[in-house]
Amino acid sequence: QTCALPIWAVMPSAGFLIFDSDMVQAETVSAELTVTQPQEIALYAKRFELLRESAVVGRAARQLIRQALDPSAAPG
Repeated sequence: QTCALPIWAVMPSAGFLIFDSDMVQAETVSAELTVTQPQEIALYAKRFELLRESAVVGRAARQLIRQALDPSAAPG
């Protein structure tokens, strides 16, 4: 299934991986951080949820990709 985020989605400031409720790895420009504090892991989980809610799938994702590749393909 094709999935894409619209341009207005809340983008993370750095890449991160949520392994479970005990650990997150966050990538910055200069280092990789391992986060283990529950209150900090909750921040990454909230950011992921915002991204997931902003994602579009299927036909809407394909249309978003087409619009990015060819702005004249925008509806309307």
